[in-house]
Amino acid sequence: MKTVRLTMAQALVRYVTAQKTIVDRKQVPLFPGVFAIFGHGNVTCLGEALEPVRDVMPTWRGQNEQSMALAAIGFNKAMKRRQIMIALASIGPGSTNMVTAAAVAMANRLPLLLLGGDTFAGRAPDPVLQQIEQFGDPTITVNDCFKPVVRYWDRITRPEQIISSLPQAVATMLDPATCGPAFIGLAQDAQAEAHDYPVAFFEETVHRIPRARPDADSIREAVKTLRKAKKPLIIAGGGVHWSLANEAVSAFAAKHNVPVAETINGRTALVHDDPMNVGPIGINGSTSANALAKDADVIIAIGTRLQDFVTGSWTIFGDDTRIIGLNAARFDAVKHRSLAVVGDALVGVEELSDALADWRAPESWSKRGVKEYAAWNALITKISGPTNAEVPSYAQVVGAINRICDPTDLALTAAGGLPGELCQNWRAKTVGTFDCEFGYSCMGYEIAGAWGQKMANPERDVIAMVGDGSYLMMNSDIYSTVLTGHKLIVVVMDNGGFAVINRLQNAKGSKSFNNLIADSKIEQLVEVDFAQHAASMGAHAETVHSIGDLEQAFARAKKADRTAVIVIKVQSHQWTPGDSWWEVGVPEVSTRKEVRAARADFEKGKAKQRIGV
Repeated sequence: MKTVRLTMAQALVRYVTAQKTIVDRKQVPLFPGVFAIFGHGNVTCLGEALEPVRDVMPTWRGQNEQSMALAAIGFNKAMKRRQIMIALASIGPGSTNMVTAAAVAMANRLPLLLLGGDTFAGRAPDPVLQQIEQFGDPTITVNDCFKPVVRYWDRITRPEQIISSLPQAVATMLDPATCGPAFIGLAQDAQAEAHDYPVAFFEETVHRIPRARPDADSIREAVKTLRKAKKPLIIAGGGVHWSLANEAVSAFAAKHNVPVAETINGRTALVHDDPMNVGPIGINGSTSANALAKDADVIIAIGTRLQDFVTGSWTIFGDDTRIIGLNAARFDAVKHRSLAVVGDALVGVEELSDALADWRAPESWSKRGVKEYAAWNALITKISGPTNAEVPSYAQVVGAINRICDPTDLALTAAGGLPGELCQNWRAKTVGTFDCEFGYSCMGYEIAGAWGQKMANPERDVIAMVGDGSYLMMNSDIYSTVLTGHKLIVVVMDNGGFAVINRLQNAKGSKSFNNLIADSKIEQLVEVDFAQHAASMGAHAETVHSIGDLEQAFARAKKADRTAVIVIKVQSHQWTPGDSWWEVGVPEVSTRKEVRAARADFEKGKAKQRIGV
């Protein structure tokens, strides 16, 4: 057997650069780049190994390990899980900074390869700098924190262990049924140790995403169920995007006359004016989709994990509504007594359509969808239309940008009030123009994720919409984008704190407390000059005060030669209305009558919940 002598770090880098995939019928690197912050746990070995391949697999220097891993997620999401950016951190706080990003990828079923420095396998220098010590178990390091939030976890303590570990990590990330993050901890001494690796280990390998075909019996059962349906509804989830099934779902809906609602992760699976589109569903959804869901007798849930914001904490559907779960992951396909059709979304939709032949849902049902959707759109037009208000609402800002942006521009957000406002008010001009990280709703994804999205989509503008709270939490990748030339348009909407949580706090009977800055324990109220702050990082930045000024600033941002930041104040108590119940804990006992009233409403909502057995 022919071998080559390399350090473990050198072998790891050689292996990942040899992995290829197919995107748009072209062979491209599976791992097109690395985000890295170096420290004593990785710089001397992995840094040494990465530098010679910097032109083949570029290393991008982030400002924070969490944000660079979030940027990797943004890239991986944009590439529909077909390419995977790597995030690399040093020992201790560098690695644990990435735990939150791992959870984001885990919740959203997204691939992400995380490589963390670790302590010494030989333990001679214990305790090493940044090492915790678990008194009863010396094998534990901070990297054990990743175990609950990744699909694959390993710690490399011998150089030859990567021969079996790396292929398993890749297979886990590329399998649609198990897709999620992989973490590999790299002992510092093992990174430096040499081994005679088989040359075959480094042979170029081309990976293709498998399309698992559903079991024929499950297709037949689904057809039998649908042929009896009078009011079927499709719920299109993120899996529609990952499977590249957008056209197939639209064609299925048209052929069989079945309205389509979208989850937050499934938004822009269809264009806004698709004849079968009835809008977003759930708590951040539309009155049109929610009305149809309430009366639907069969739900075809395609590529969705049926999160509580989609199901209204399982109050949107009736107890007798039958769910057909078409999903690559069995875990998601069987939820809530679903008829499980386990398989790829694209293949599953096509095979289901073929088996249904010329069956169509009643015209009266689709006509109702058109009517409900028209009423919803009329409401949104009114809410998000032009205004002369001194301080506009979120909806008015979103509506203004949506009206004037290019058809291929990508709108991106993650947390606070913006997921709801964007989900409800953004009208897709083309498919795949929306990225809302709401599986984990991670504050800080907005700018970092947009950086990754722009790397994947350099030809179009990426519009990061971020609240003042998220901006203050994580903004340093504005500087990253200026340095790397990945121009973003960042719209900062300042409503004086965590206004949407203040809204929830008030809605459940509590006083405003510790959410809006003015309601927090402070000595004096100081307003942040976000534009000046962004400008200090090299961005074009300006503050505007009206929708008209915003539109002009957006046009300037379009022409800017680097990242442009637009700041505008928005209302803290004005929101797009929703009509779905959401379960959150409300105290059973309280001295406040408002809380007692909220508890009574809570119990009414609980009584409507579908039993999940």
